[in-house]
Amino acid sequence: FKLSVSHCAVTYSAHCSNSNFIRARHQQIEATMLFPTASRSLVSESMLLARRQSIRFVSSVSPPPDNAIQQTAYRTNTKRDIHSDRPNLQYAVQPTYYPEGSTAKEAPQQEESSAMMDRFKITAEVTVSKIFPAGFGWQSSGIVAEEYLGYAPDTVAFALTTGLGDAIGVMAGHCVYFAAKKGIAGDEGIDMERETQTGLLLASAAFCSGTAWQPLVDALQAANLSFAQVFAGTWVGCGTAFYLGLRCARTILSGPCRYIHEPTYDNSKTDKSLSAVIGGATGFFVGTDTGENCPPI
Repeated sequence: FKLSVSHCAVTYSAHCSNSNFIRARHQQIEATMLFPTASRSLVSESMLLARRQSIRFVSSVSPPPDNAIQQTAYRTNTKRDIHSDRPNLQYAVQPTYYPEGSTAKEAPQQEESSAMMDRFKITAEVTVSKIFPAGFGWQSSGIVAEEYLGYAPDTVAFALTTGLGDAIGVMAGHCVYFAAKKGIAGDEGIDMERETQTGLLLASAAFCSGTAWQPLVDALQAANLSFAQVFAGTWVGCGTAFYLGLRCARTILSGPCRYIHEPTYDNSKTDKSLSAVIGGATGFFVGTDTGENCPPI
């Protein structure tokens, strides 16, 4: 009996110990599972509260009131402190457009003025070295062809002679100008071989426009057109002839002359611009022809 009682006591004690261990283990597992659930719940409630109040955590604005009228006044009058300082515009880029009445000062246009001066410089060089010598060569050759060679102004020989004189004037004017610029101004960047080949290219085109000028003007005058119409027709006709002469000269001379490039799309745009200018110059020479209806210049 004593053994039975002792056995029952030991058994009961072990059972109680196991029950306490199991209960403690269950509490530990429940606590472990409850912690992430509570954390997620806390984060969800915080995000929901932030969305409901529509404010950022870095802002110093106090939460909006619950009253609807006070909320309206709150949205209208409340400002955040982090935006109360005026921006520092010390290193801001100056605008390129100023509204009417603005007191802002524009930045100095040094680059634009420099580009404009370069453009005027190039125009002056072209006028002195090419246009005036070309007109002088054409007129001189015309006098020689009519007075000394006996060619009538309406003949092909006269047109070819004046075209040759135009080409000689352009070639001589271009080379003499840049040789004088190199010698007098001491510009060592001028390569006379290159300038000579450039003059040859321009002279080839000038031969075409100089040859076409007199027959073109005679044909337009024979149609009883006004001075403006003859001027426009000469501009277009001689400009086209000059452009075709440039393209043909590039095709022929690009092989033996290293500074003359073959025809490409890029240099075609430059040739078109130059041809338009030369065509306009030949149009103004219409005023020197005594056969035109308008008084000659």
